[in-house]
Amino acid sequence: MTRSTEERTGSGMDRFFKISERGSTTSREIRGGIVTFVTMAYIVVLNPLILGSFSTSDAGAHKDVLGHILPVSQVAAVTALVAGVLTILMGLVANYPFAIATGLGINSLVAVTIAPQMTWPEAMGLVVIEGLIIVLLVFTGFRTAVFRAVPPALKSSIAVGIGLFICLIGLVDAGFVRRLPDAAHTTVPVGLGIGGSIASWPTAVFVAGLLLTGILVARKVRGAILIGVLSSTVLAIVVEAIVKAGPSNGVDPKGWNLGYPALPSQIVGLPNLSLVGDVSFGAWSRLPLITVVLLVFTLVLADFFDAMGTMTGLGKEAGLIDKDGQLPNVGKALFVEGLAGAAGGFGSASSNTVFVESASGIAEGARTGLANVVTGLLFIGAMFLTPLYQVVPVEAAAPALVVVGALMMRQVKDIDFRDFTIALPAFLTIVVMPFTYSIANGIGAGFVSYVAIHAATGKAKQVHPLMWIIAVAFVAYFAVGPIQAALN
Repeated sequence: MTRSTEERTGSGMDRFFKISERGSTTSREIRGGIVTFVTMAYIVVLNPLILGSFSTSDAGAHKDVLGHILPVSQVAAVTALVAGVLTILMGLVANYPFAIATGLGINSLVAVTIAPQMTWPEAMGLVVIEGLIIVLLVFTGFRTAVFRAVPPALKSSIAVGIGLFICLIGLVDAGFVRRLPDAAHTTVPVGLGIGGSIASWPTAVFVAGLLLTGILVARKVRGAILIGVLSSTVLAIVVEAIVKAGPSNGVDPKGWNLGYPALPSQIVGLPNLSLVGDVSFGAWSRLPLITVVLLVFTLVLADFFDAMGTMTGLGKEAGLIDKDGQLPNVGKALFVEGLAGAAGGFGSASSNTVFVESASGIAEGARTGLANVVTGLLFIGAMFLTPLYQVVPVEAAAPALVVVGALMMRQVKDIDFRDFTIALPAFLTIVVMPFTYSIANGIGAGFVSYVAIHAATGKAKQVHPLMWIIAVAFVAYFAVGPIQAALN
């Protein structure tokens, strides 16, 4: 494509973003920024359904220890706000086309594992601490050291395990997988739908949405996940208008679990940003110190490896990796990513991180931070459309969770299952996450088993000293009950 006269003469914007230097054009950057937004805009719909709830009476409402919820519309607003501001900041500070938004997996950890043990403000306070710790680790250089200490196979298994965890959440939320009524008296704890059958219109909408989204992704349609969520929502509205399934309210298993597919009274509205700044650091007085420390550690660990791996992959895709295989000025990108974690907690949107969907914009030609500025501005504009999100039932959004889980499974190819000293820790990391509904448990099982099996097979010298420290911390995490009892 012929560069504009403005770019050939070296405009201020061209020099600032190094557009010509990286072989791009302003039009490519704008187009790339738009495509990136389209492919990851689903997070503004999905994150509120993972973190938030419509009512405390909903069967699947995500409540904190006091029974409080985060309203879906408010979570949607802060999700768009934080993503917009931090994506723009990444573009201006690091000059990379790496868009930022709430991290899938971490938000599930916050909603399912952390918030039930404390209040929502306290849970978000831990997310703020996690982000600040990562910023500190960037300044000290420790983040890179720890990243290198963890074997590549365990890094891949963490991503795969999170993918399975996200998939299970989607299947359960959609009613495709349900806990059996007599689970306490049988060896089979869960089953398919109701009585071994889908048996409900909301779950049928989920199945249709999953097939559609899968087909779109397989055909490499840009914005496939967003199209899938929107199409499933339209189908849900039509189905509800015909069959009148009604909300579940924890009573009717054939009703809509979370969200109700009915047209809103308005489409555009002023965003409610009251969740911004609603954080507390009181978790330290509510739970044992070791428990809080390990929860923060788990948040740091989950964000840590996801961001490093994603940025490396995106850098390769964009041709930004130098001859030594490193991403130039990666420190600036890591600083903004750490800041995004803290900002996500401060905004009650959960930790924000770099999104692999940025690869779609890179495929369109994005090479600089200008694309991020475009993506960020579109996110900020999305804040004013939050009334629309209230009509998206979880059965329409759950296919995205399953598809994202399937995409994350791709990293299993990087694990050498022929070496059992690697295979067992990786396997435990992958399966313990969904089976115990906890990312922390999966990471801990993998790290502890990795250190133990290497020590027992005469390979202790292959284990980095930091891995020993992490393994000991997780042993304390798993034994927190007995330890607390002993201390008392």
